[in-house]
Amino acid sequence: MASLFGHALAASTLSLATPKVQRTFKLIVLGIVCSILPDADVVAFKFDIPYESIWGHRGFTHSIVFAFILAFLVQKLFYTTIPILSKKWLVNYTYFLFATLSHGVLDACTSGGLGVGFFIPFSAERYFFPWHPIKVSPIGAAKFFSAWGAKVLASEAIFIGIPAICLYSISKVLSKINSKWNKQQ
Repeated sequence: MASLFGHALAASTLSLATPKVQRTFKLIVLGIVCSILPDADVVAFKFDIPYESIWGHRGFTHSIVFAFILAFLVQKLFYTTIPILSKKWLVNYTYFLFATLSHGVLDACTSGGLGVGFFIPFSAERYFFPWHPIKVSPIGAAKFFSAWGAKVLASEAIFIGIPAICLYSISKVLSKINSKWNKQQ
């Protein structure tokens, strides 16, 4: 898996696609939670659930179906006053969906594990992308704070951090251009 830092950075960067007026601290924090929550499945190890099980690590909680369900639940629980299927509801829902999906995408770019069960419950097959530049993160905080964890953070700085900085910079430039454009109108 990518580290929780990599997942959080991806989700906060994805928030740039939401309208500025909707991009609140609450929205970004909930998106970060959505991006990290799929790794709650590591609890399966404590219950002797095999890694390769659909309930094991990188199983159902890393699937597209789970992302749709989680995005709906987060929207329903934390934005109760927004009418379902309104423009604002759809923007939030889409952000939570993509924040959750980003988890599996990043994990499919890592250098270890059994792959990601994107299509569970329809198929138990696990997938990796052909290119996996992100070092797989060790499971557990004690193992993370080691030379291995440092290598993970270095690979994430390059393959998640640099694209995030580029997207952030582009969004700032576009925002300034849009602001100037609106003033001229």
